Amino acid sequence: MENNTANHTTWIEYDEFLKLSGLDAAKVDEMIQSGAIKSKEEAGKTFIEAQSSTSALINRVQTGLAGAETSGQSYDPIFVERTIHTIMGLHEKVVLAKDETISAFKSENSFLKDALISMQEVYDDDKKTIDIMREELKNAREELEFMKRKYRLMWGKVSDLGNKQ
Repeated sequence: MENNTANHTTWIEYDEFLKLSGLDAAKVDEMIQSGAIKSKEEAGKTFIEAQSSTSALINRVQTGLAGAETSGQSYDPIFVERTIHTIMGLHEKVVLAKDETISAFKSENSFLKDALISMQEVYDDDKKTIDIMREELKNAREELEFMKRKYRLMWGKVSDLGNKQ
């Protein structure tokens, strides 16, 4: 069984579907050709879409029951029971696949949340570092200005001393 999370569709391998449904391959092929069941080929294998196959089986049973009722015939209870079990099996596979998809999304969301929190922490640390660097740069500029003033004063006194002699 494969779960395609892009569109939340559950796919069942052809052979597994045959076992679940109890249908013969010719009937399943006919249902695929008529479009009653969706299928796809992947890596040399045929996959049946679970939801469309469930709907097709339900429609088939409804049509058969309605036809049997109008003609006064009774429908084989074993066939009805087997069909119900098949539909329940397919439904269970769809539910399991959806649970797996939900679990995968939750895991992905948790990962993304952790990544965002981590990025925010790095951003906050970088912002603190930038603030510290700005403060150090400001102090270095003030010290440089102080040294320039001191240098000018010192050279001013030396030039005054040179002019007095």
